[in-house]
Amino acid sequence: PKPMTTTEVDSLLQEPRKYDSPEAVRDTAMLELMYATGMRVTELVSLNLDSLHLDPAPSWIRCLGKGGKERTIPVHEQAIEALTSYLDDARPALLKNRPHQALFVNRRGERLTRQGFWLILKGYAKSAGIDSHVTPHTLRHSFATHLLRGGASVRDVQELLGHANVSTTQVYTQLADEHLREVYENVHPRAK
Repeated sequence: PKPMTTTEVDSLLQEPRKYDSPEAVRDTAMLELMYATGMRVTELVSLNLDSLHLDPAPSWIRCLGKGGKERTIPVHEQAIEALTSYLDDARPALLKNRPHQALFVNRRGERLTRQGFWLILKGYAKSAGIDSHVTPHTLRHSFATHLLRGGASVRDVQELLGHANVSTTQVYTQLADEHLREVYENVHPRAK
């Protein structure tokens, strides 16, 4: 998939904030967390309350990746704020006093599914006026591409994404290289 621009990501992350409901607060937390960590949708919906380490800082999340491989991912402040808001207010409203270890729950108080997240993402992408081809993997792709463009090493991005082989991560460097070429052609006086 083609990565989103940072402007498109910002639009997507702002979209649920236009609504006043426990679901919208949950959706803000999920979208912020997906983009903050680059985790797979299966990893996101498999998170439990004990997967979080929010206090004391620095904050991180422990998730189970492909092949049952566990990894720890740092989480930035904006995502923490969205998560805290969800945990304090929206999650209890969705649970309605039913106990559940799942971090993200639907309006019936059950663990949110991959399909449920996909539908939520599609709805916000559409209302934000973003390309209809946005998928959960597009957020992961955007995370990796934006980090590489920002100067992160392929090795660091590999670690954050939980890739076993660096060759899997190198797919994202091609997109970062395309961006560099575009920048070069736009700014070099003899390349115009």
